[in-house]
Amino acid sequence: MTDIVDQPTIAFPIADGFVIVVKRDCETCQTVVPVLSELASAVPIAVFSQDDVAFPDAPSALDDTSLEFSWHHDIETVPTVIHVVNGAEVERTVGWHRDAWQDLTGVADLGGDLPAMRPGCGSLSVDPDLVDGLRARFGSSTLASRRVDVADAEDVMEMMFNRGWSDGLPLVPPTEERVLAMLEGTSRSAGDIVASIPPNLDDITVEKVAISAVMAGCKPEYLPWVLTAIEAACNDDFNMHGLLCTTMPVGPVVVCSGPGTRAIGMNSGGNALGQGNRANLTIGRALQLVVRNFGGGVPGDIDRAAHGSPAKISFCFAEADDTSPYGTLAVEHGIEPGVDAITVFAGEAPQGFVDQLSRTPDSLVRSFAMRLQAVQHPKLIMMFDTIVVMGPEHARVFADAGWGREQIIAGISEHLNSPGSELVRGAHGVAEGVPESFADAESLPKFRPGGLMLAYAGGGAGLFSHLIAGWVNGDKGSKPVTRAVRY
Repeated sequence: MTDIVDQPTIAFPIADGFVIVVKRDCETCQTVVPVLSELASAVPIAVFSQDDVAFPDAPSALDDTSLEFSWHHDIETVPTVIHVVNGAEVERTVGWHRDAWQDLTGVADLGGDLPAMRPGCGSLSVDPDLVDGLRARFGSSTLASRRVDVADAEDVMEMMFNRGWSDGLPLVPPTEERVLAMLEGTSRSAGDIVASIPPNLDDITVEKVAISAVMAGCKPEYLPWVLTAIEAACNDDFNMHGLLCTTMPVGPVVVCSGPGTRAIGMNSGGNALGQGNRANLTIGRALQLVVRNFGGGVPGDIDRAAHGSPAKISFCFAEADDTSPYGTLAVEHGIEPGVDAITVFAGEAPQGFVDQLSRTPDSLVRSFAMRLQAVQHPKLIMMFDTIVVMGPEHARVFADAGWGREQIIAGISEHLNSPGSELVRGAHGVAEGVPESFADAESLPKFRPGGLMLAYAGGGAGLFSHLIAGWVNGDKGSKPVTRAVRY
């Protein structure tokens, strides 16, 4: 039996006595019908029926086929017996347990011909097919967002396209039922401010993020990751406004890690950077929809990308931190191992790297360096950060030799230094390059300190890795931002 402290707002039909909730479609409820008659002759009782007001026939039942009473009184199992004193619940028991019913009601020798115990059945008020609608009808949390009326003859999918809400793909209609269900995915209050969304810098609430998450196709358990991604992307360090205004084909890349990625079913293995995984695709898409619909980051308007990229629809993946030989990107940026975290990076679509012959660390770091030298342009240096998403086959070459994260980055970087004379404007007959003032430099690095980063993901077969080239880095551009996921 359970002691109850908080009292719901729906009143009990009796001030003192016992309220019992049943349904016909429950064998245990049918079994205890004789007990209900015994109780009715001994103490005040009221019986609510969830599915048939004719059940039981004696004592007669009150109608709860709307499930309003069951919803407000948190009925999870039928039968449920509630002890009411002075109009308030003081105690309850569920299922059929003879001793518990006798102790609660004070009536001895109940159901002598019945088994001593029978488990109850699930209440209709917690039926997964009904609970979203009940939450919308009876939930105490009232959504603050404006309702949009859709005419009966209007196609809601086309309506959302026509109003400019879409990224070019169909959206899930954000009904009240779906939004309230989405809000169940976080402990944050619906009205809490999450961030100011560039470029318009309008404050966005948890409720508004939930609406975007519904439209993107998220499940409620993805919402904490969406909220964290928005917090990481909408600040001065990441500079989402600048990212939108640039003509380069870049957007927020969301790199997730921690045990929570596996709990929500994210993909860190084969095709992790591609299609096919709901969590990967919809978390990244929800962030982009927030920036589009609440920040005003619309392509052709604020978003000035010359070519754009399919990755601007959604670019989100999980690292395989449970098998990584060198930790995670989040740990590299100061998060404790094992903590669910997100890093947002201003990057392009992934670029492939193939080396199927290198079997030693020295050969492989040289090979990576040759590929990385071309990031954005072979003669442009220290301007563009890059994440190497190393596949398991390449990572194994380093792991077998005992190389960790720092040694891998240092090894690659060692072969990325070039004399200034090779990089200046006009060298090799190419106008692009660094200013002439760098011509006498003996050695110039490709990346700034910390500008070359490692992540670990991908399928177990194939000597491939991927590079995610960044936008302008540092104070004039964007810095990677890492946040622990807040549930």
